[in-house]
Amino acid sequence: MVKIGNTDLDVFGINLGGNVFGWTADEAESFAVLDAYAAAGGNFLDTADVYMARIEGNSGGESETIIGNWLASRGRRDDTVVATKVGMWGKRPGLSAKNIKEAAEDSLRRLRTDHIDLYYAHRDDPDTPLEETLGAFDELVRAGKVRYIAASNYTADRLAEALSISDSAGLARYAALQPHYNLVERDYERELAPLAEREGLGTLPYFALAKGFLTGKYRSADGAGDSPRADGALAYLDERGERVLAALDEAAAAHRVPVAAVALAWLAAQPTVAAPIASARNTGQLTGLLAAAQLELTEDELRKLTVASTTSQ
Repeated sequence: MVKIGNTDLDVFGINLGGNVFGWTADEAESFAVLDAYAAAGGNFLDTADVYMARIEGNSGGESETIIGNWLASRGRRDDTVVATKVGMWGKRPGLSAKNIKEAAEDSLRRLRTDHIDLYYAHRDDPDTPLEETLGAFDELVRAGKVRYIAASNYTADRLAEALSISDSAGLARYAALQPHYNLVERDYERELAPLAEREGLGTLPYFALAKGFLTGKYRSADGAGDSPRADGALAYLDERGERVLAALDEAAAAHRVPVAAVALAWLAAQPTVAAPIASARNTGQLTGLLAAAQLELTEDELRKLTVASTTSQ
């Protein structure tokens, strides 16, 4: 178990992503994944109000609803850390005080709970003053409806500004950061990582497996099949991507674990990272993710992976 930044949230090393619930996994399949995750000691779920509004036949809120139903039916709310987000759903766009208040009530209802453990600003809203956004989050924290707040998809400058405003005004401050970060997407390391380390923020990277590329399943267009993630994954299949896959294969063979577990273990070993986010639409996929929570790569393996993913060789 690991702590998220300076919070008292003690979580499993893999943050289970709920973006597939209500999309490629229906409620029964989602329950099976959630049951297996919990049985393995998992206690940290990530979702958002917008999941999965962009899928035909959905309207949004499906993932939160499935998770809420599971928490209630299994009696797992008290021992599960639940993170959700506000700001990207077309029905509840932006980070105005009014929208945050109303969106939080909607999420609480769908999740069938009286509090959210970690509530994210899903993306920055330049049209709303940071003071207004942070004030609204602060009210939720003071009311006991949210334990901690967090930021996703913020630039380093805007995140630093938000933290400064919280500190000067005595408002709840962002305690964690959810950036796009993985073995083949490393822009986070330039400006956000130093800021997160300096400010004591826990990092919970999304797209930790690079849209599926780092599972090792997408090595050619012919072998991609009809997966909905194939196009995104195959975008990484270039000379650098092949180097990364080779390094992953070597470590996976040495530890007798799936390639995905090695990719997640590399990410978990990076400074500031608390628990990478990864999703599974069935229990077979989940097995590879769970292996990462127990995997410790050697310094040499970490170095080889880092070098392989470096743009310039």
